[in-house]
Amino acid sequence: MDTPIYWIFILALPVACVAWTITKEEVFKEPREFCISRSKNCGNILQRKFFYLFTCEYCFSHYVTLLLMIMTKYTLLYHDWRGYIIAGFSIVWIANVYMSIYNLIRIDLKKEKIIAQKEQDELDRNKV
Repeated sequence: MDTPIYWIFILALPVACVAWTITKEEVFKEPREFCISRSKNCGNILQRKFFYLFTCEYCFSHYVTLLLMIMTKYTLLYHDWRGYIIAGFSIVWIANVYMSIYNLIRIDLKKEKIIAQKEQDELDRNKV
């Protein structure tokens, strides 16, 4: 039985969530800062690249996708190694679209919050 193509959109959601959380959110700030430091200061190029992948949502999404595909055995178009490759890159691409949209929404929300705070500060100054 063929797997429906819409599964790539569903499978990209946890990939985006995990990749974004580990590479961007406050909960992983300390390990991420350690990885940033090691990615800049290690003498060995392999070590620098290894630590860098924990700081880049695009890079990290490849590894999350690989793990997810091992767990789900999802393929796209073909039921052999070619299907895994096509599915893998498709999921990574869609996950990164999701993360880009999420980032744009966050920027808009932060901008609105800053504008609202400035307006509130001005109102408070005018009251005094």
